[in-house]
Amino acid sequence: MCTTAAGGVNRTNRAMPDGRVRRTVWTVEQAQAQLTKDHRASRLRIVAAASLVAGSISLGGCGGSATHAAGAVPAGPGVSGASTVSTSQCGTKPGVKATGTPIKLGAIVTSQPGVQFTDVPKMAAAYFACVNANGGVNGHPIAYQILTEQSNPAQIAAVAHELVADGALGIVGSMSLLECTVDHAYWQRLGYYEIDAGLAPECYSTPNSAALEMGGRYNADAATQYVIARGAKKVVLDLGRASTTAYSGAGAIAEAKAAHVPVTFIADGVPVQDPGSIAVRDVNDAGPDGAVVISFDTADDLSVLQAAQRLGLEDRVKLWGCTTPCNSDYLAKALGPRWNGKLFVAADLFNPDTDNSPGMQLYKAVLRQYGSAVSGGVGAFSQIGFAIAEITVHALESVHGPYTARSVNQAIENVTNFDDGQQCRPWTYGAYPLHIPDTVGITVTPDNGKMVVAQGCTPLPSIDPQVAAYRRLAG
Repeated sequence: MCTTAAGGVNRTNRAMPDGRVRRTVWTVEQAQAQLTKDHRASRLRIVAAASLVAGSISLGGCGGSATHAAGAVPAGPGVSGASTVSTSQCGTKPGVKATGTPIKLGAIVTSQPGVQFTDVPKMAAAYFACVNANGGVNGHPIAYQILTEQSNPAQIAAVAHELVADGALGIVGSMSLLECTVDHAYWQRLGYYEIDAGLAPECYSTPNSAALEMGGRYNADAATQYVIARGAKKVVLDLGRASTTAYSGAGAIAEAKAAHVPVTFIADGVPVQDPGSIAVRDVNDAGPDGAVVISFDTADDLSVLQAAQRLGLEDRVKLWGCTTPCNSDYLAKALGPRWNGKLFVAADLFNPDTDNSPGMQLYKAVLRQYGSAVSGGVGAFSQIGFAIAEITVHALESVHGPYTARSVNQAIENVTNFDDGQQCRPWTYGAYPLHIPDTVGITVTPDNGKMVVAQGCTPLPSIDPQVAAYRRLAG
């Protein structure tokens, strides 16, 4: 048993045998014809909740907590340099800890071998801690629970009910392979409007979920659009095997077919066991005039790219592409200069290495002072968590009267044209039957250990039928 700080909840760690997924290669027709129903078995572990009260953080399984006072600014992973923006700008009362009744929020996140998305809610927690230390939201601190899951539908449903039973008034910062699939009808029944980081089809195709970023499908669209525009004569699209893999590749496949570019669609088991074999196969399939587009998590993406480098394969194809998990200084540093101008990453958010706006400075300052639990440092996942938290606080500040599930979720749905300083376009939730709020992104590429912009803000192609349907609704 373990107990969190600041009013945390006791949890017991349990385990189930981990299932392994075999690699599958789909034809285009097979991929378009079906969405796989393979809910793979995985270890079942319910991790301790994360509660934030008046600036105190407790995160992880039975891990420790970190509390940073104003002026004590430990350097978070991958964060360096001074900022002209102070973390006191998180709230309306600099240096004054919020002491009102906590506003309880929750998140559900996939954490299992080969899939680690916890940096998104951990960064949201860091921002909430900063807000709590600087006046809170109308005087109220935010208390935030993060529960992990391992792609087990029964477990995911259970932790959703647990968050509601624990008093969570809103669900924000979730990033999961299956959470939207499992819980969307539950949130709709309760009137909860979730702000998540996407992935499952229902995160983008149902009325009560809106993702901050593109997610696997629309990132793959963007990466494929880029490599085709740069002259790739064939595309090998290699995605990590999950229940949503066919859905994630469907838009990119439609795009390649419309451009009359052959595409090979591959689903490899995760965590990746033999990155060298994957790199050799993908390069051989693509050929010298083709492109390889990969989409795993950051660790597996890096292992495949490093294996390609060890084998001297980085120059054997015209282009390499990757989705948002590759957008990380950690990955750029690990790859080194041999990948300069060879790898192109579909990025949802502005590039933190070259953008020095006040919003970007605040993100880095919060990461430095409050984000010691964010393992990936500066990068896409922490940016996503920061932006979700900013949007959430903006919504909460608009509530007049008591904070209830009804008032909180109505405020979330009402968010319109909010500029979080991280995205190409302001973010809107909207009363729509489906939500793809982020349809414009940039492309970045490694340059001597950091990411630089290769292409500025570019809309996703409307060839993807889901993107076309959203644009008809929202413009």
